Amino acid sequence: FYESISFHIHLNTCQYSPASKDIVYKFGRFYEQQYAVALFNSVRYEIEGGGNTQTQLLHRKEPLKNKSIFSGGLFQYLEESKKWRSRFLYVGDSYNISLYESKAAHDRGIHSKGVINCAGYRALTSMEEYLGLLNNNTKAKSASAPFLKCPTQFPLILWHPYARHHYFCVMTEKEQKKWHAVFQDCVRHSNNGLSEECKVATPAFTDALRLYRQAKGHYGTWDMMCGNQAQILANLVMETLHPELKNLIVPRLKGKLQQRQKDWMLISDAVYRQVLSQTKTQHEALAQVCEMERPRLDSALRTDMDQIITSKEHVSGKIRALVSPRIEQLVRSKVQPYIHSILEALMEPTSRGFSEVRDILFRELVEVSKNTMNDSSKEKLGEHMDKISMLAFHPVKMQNCYEKMEALNLEGLQQRCDVSSPSVFIQRAQILMRQQMDNAVHTFEQLVHQSLDGHSGEDLCKTIQRCQDRVLKKYDYDSSTVRKKFFREALLQIIIPYMLKQLSTSCSPDLPKFKELIFEDFSRFILVESIFEEAVLQSVSKDIMMAVKEAAVQRRHNLYRDSMVLTNSDPNLHLLGEDTIDWAGQFGGVKGETQGGEVTNRKRKQIVSMIQLDGVPLPYESCQEVPGVDGIPEENEGQREQDLETEKPVNPVQQVPIEKEPGSPESVTEIRDLINPVLEVVEKDSSQLTNRMLPLEEGDEVKHITTVTEIVSRESPKKVEGELDATQIERALEEQQCVSAIESAIQQIEIAIQEDPGEHLSEGAIDSDGEFAQTSKNSSPLHHDDSGFQSPANENVEEVEPQPDTGDEVVDAEQVMLTLVEGVKTSIDLDAKATCDASEKKTEVETTADRCLL
Repeated sequence: FYESISFHIHLNTCQYSPASKDIVYKFGRFYEQQYAVALFNSVRYEIEGGGNTQTQLLHRKEPLKNKSIFSGGLFQYLEESKKWRSRFLYVGDSYNISLYESKAAHDRGIHSKGVINCAGYRALTSMEEYLGLLNNNTKAKSASAPFLKCPTQFPLILWHPYARHHYFCVMTEKEQKKWHAVFQDCVRHSNNGLSEECKVATPAFTDALRLYRQAKGHYGTWDMMCGNQAQILANLVMETLHPELKNLIVPRLKGKLQQRQKDWMLISDAVYRQVLSQTKTQHEALAQVCEMERPRLDSALRTDMDQIITSKEHVSGKIRALVSPRIEQLVRSKVQPYIHSILEALMEPTSRGFSEVRDILFRELVEVSKNTMNDSSKEKLGEHMDKISMLAFHPVKMQNCYEKMEALNLEGLQQRCDVSSPSVFIQRAQILMRQQMDNAVHTFEQLVHQSLDGHSGEDLCKTIQRCQDRVLKKYDYDSSTVRKKFFREALLQIIIPYMLKQLSTSCSPDLPKFKELIFEDFSRFILVESIFEEAVLQSVSKDIMMAVKEAAVQRRHNLYRDSMVLTNSDPNLHLLGEDTIDWAGQFGGVKGETQGGEVTNRKRKQIVSMIQLDGVPLPYESCQEVPGVDGIPEENEGQREQDLETEKPVNPVQQVPIEKEPGSPESVTEIRDLINPVLEVVEKDSSQLTNRMLPLEEGDEVKHITTVTEIVSRESPKKVEGELDATQIERALEEQQCVSAIESAIQQIEIAIQEDPGEHLSEGAIDSDGEFAQTSKNSSPLHHDDSGFQSPANENVEEVEPQPDTGDEVVDAEQVMLTLVEGVKTSIDLDAKATCDASEKKTEVETTADRCLL
């Protein structure tokens, strides 16, 4: 109760604190100033017609239209119930993570349980890494234990410095790697929330943010410039508000350390959500005011553009004359010696990442070419092209490229150049990799689609090969251009803030006097602070350009020289469409069902093949158990489909095995067999029987006996195919001799019985082979064989001694003779075809005959 009261008191205090209002107000002033300057630069660029280098690859507008990135099931920790629950996650084209109770709820269109926007988050895969960030954020002891226990060894955690943390876990390491790649892709895309298409609003916002932070003494890069404008503003407010709240609230929290950490995270999340709602409203109002004023500013610019440009050049000359000596001194002494080392640190991992992009592209295009050689039909080609179409947005396929860039190390620049971490440059390079991959794939699609008409199967293979070579050559050129531009921008982002910080004390006091040289009507478009920054930028740009050009001349990292211009062999290439080609719809006859002009979620093509569509059941809603059906096929996909159909995970909530489907290694049938084991005995193996007694373990009990008799037909000794070898012929002759000896023994038995018909038989039972078997009252059913004949394994059975006459009824001699003869004949027919040696059979028959004569 005390914690709740203190939380609400401080939350209400922070809502109306002068500090939070002052942040938004000051930023609004910077934004209005920079909006007019950005509009002036945009209109001037439009009038003067400056241009960028013409790219060789095509670019499509909406690559993810009617696509979904990923979906599948995992387990989530719920703060409310403090339990782990199964959840179905769906990642659409917006890269927001939607949470559903089950896949069925998603398919029925039920509203999601929540949506996670990953801007500003970090995807973690270990509790140790999470605890390190948590302790640093709360200034707790590093040895503190976590306040929750992950039920599996494969956690997935989304960490945010201000917002709520999200905890997930999966069952296997492979599943964890795929989900981690997807979460990282969601974070990467969400952090890049400022649209580059807005030529006025986006530059105005970024410049206003930079100037506001510089006024607070922060000149370097900022890790929390993530998400859209409202999210960035919320992070800006929380950067100041969060430490103040922590100092006020954390000392008043009660309980153990883990509980205090948990309570503080909930409080921080509540404050962040309220601040976010306020900044969203304030930014929308600010943007609306500037947009309403834009027509008037635009009209004034186009009318007085020449005069504005002349006035700006005049003021720029005055400012350069004052600050140039100081700038040049700083560049020579503290900037030039470090440019090449910083550039080398940037070039190594970036070039390896782009090289990996090319390797993956080459392998996929070669695979399409091979498949076309095997089946050159347009239907198959459309199927393969549909799979490769979304290669750039496949987080698992692209993970190797992104990991190359993770090796970027700018150690030593954190303090010197105020670079907080290299994450800003890493994510920027990864986004450029994805764009280049998508441009290359899209160009390949357009070239192949343009060449399909009027080509036979053989011509189609050659056409695809030519398209592949052309796309790879274009990729090499554009990759070099993009990397050189990235290197220049990264160097400027590192060096310019450092120079401004060094020059601020000596140059900033002299700048206000130059405002008198600007006409009042032009003061909205000409700012002395912007002119000063342009002078610093131009002074160091020459050295940066020279460093990048030297690297290209030396052919380092496969960079092209600026003088090399790739001749455009496709003058009409840019006239092709910018939309994504529907290969499945045009050549496969598969089109998505639409509702109200939009493709339904159930029919959306998914990039990562981890969800079953079109009515196929999802037994356990785990992404690892679902076979790949759409998108780019995973490695070992076919084998995984067979393995995972019978696989079921352990419920981490109950920590007990869940009953699996029949046919799995631990199915219900096998469990029953373990409870009631079935012992299968083949009587041909005499080692398992001792005096027809089967040895049992202590405590074992025989409940049922099932005897299976195999009837073997009698055939002449010959081979069905081919001729008999010498061994088989000899064995057949021995069997024939054995049969003759048996028939002779039968005749002797018949003569002996006829001579002594009144002979009494001892009390006992006669089995089907003519042998006497003593019946024991205490014998178990397991010890009796009712197979209908005696196998050779019973040769060692003890001979039954004759019992004294007890006065029982005398058995009819003729009936005994007939039974005995029929039993012997049956034994002859069956044993004659057995695999035992002929000598053993002969000995057995003779022994039987002697017993019967007795």
